[in-house]
Amino acid sequence: MIPEELVKKIRYIQIYTSKAVNDSLAGEYESVFKGRGMEFDEVREYQIGDEIRSIDWNVTARMGEPYVKRFVEERELTVHFLVDLSASGDFGSRKKLKNEVAAELCALLSFSAIKNNDKVGLIVFTDQIEMFIPPAKGTSHVLRLIRELLQFKPKQEKTDIASAIDYLDRVTHKKSVVFLVSDFIGQNFEKKLRIIGRRHDLIAVSITDPHEIRLPDVGLIELEDSETGEMFLFDTGSAMVRKQYEKHGRERQQNLKKLFQSMGIDQVEIFTDGNYVFDLVRFFRTRERRRNVNV
Repeated sequence: MIPEELVKKIRYIQIYTSKAVNDSLAGEYESVFKGRGMEFDEVREYQIGDEIRSIDWNVTARMGEPYVKRFVEERELTVHFLVDLSASGDFGSRKKLKNEVAAELCALLSFSAIKNNDKVGLIVFTDQIEMFIPPAKGTSHVLRLIRELLQFKPKQEKTDIASAIDYLDRVTHKKSVVFLVSDFIGQNFEKKLRIIGRRHDLIAVSITDPHEIRLPDVGLIELEDSETGEMFLFDTGSAMVRKQYEKHGRERQQNLKKLFQSMGIDQVEIFTDGNYVFDLVRFFRTRERRRNVNV
């Protein structure tokens, strides 16, 4: 049996995300992800105005008159969510933990995908693969993904993004849209990221809590690294300590942004105290404008 509290949470997310999709995201999503290309549809007789390059010379030779190949856009996409739910995501200084925001964001994008008749799959990882749900269509499938994300309890605490990318490469045999959702607190994943970015349409979704950038002035506090168990003592009453902490946090953000830019990978920055619907709409519109300029 699913706990009543979880049912309410799933229902809330379904209503909220469905409204957001209908009001803001559906058109943005479709305009950015227009399909994987062209697929063969049929051979028909040549008509005035048809491209000479589209003539099927084999059929033309057999029939004794010109025939052309007709192609149509392949609309259906496969969307994979590669979601980091390691222990560092079990943190939140506002109303929601980073992992809760990750689940809601995946729900929002999933409803956008199925509204456009796309398939959606899920890979949850820590420093190992903890869950894989193959791509499928439909509202019931998306609700299952949401349920699994919300009630997920990781077996491991650390993060291994490189291994997760390797797994995605093994189970995905055609080009897909991949949303890599993580706080990117990990190491030695750059090489794998570059490779997978060439094979798929990869979007990095970085989730950050405001207190990972700026500490409040609350005196002496002890913080624990959730993935290693290491303890750190901070005197937040010291302006110098707060300044150094913020400098380190912002440098980490900038380095991550530069890494994605150097690889040609799109990034969506999400803060747990922000409006992720607005952030996604802004990202989609920026990406669409950039693509139109490059056409």
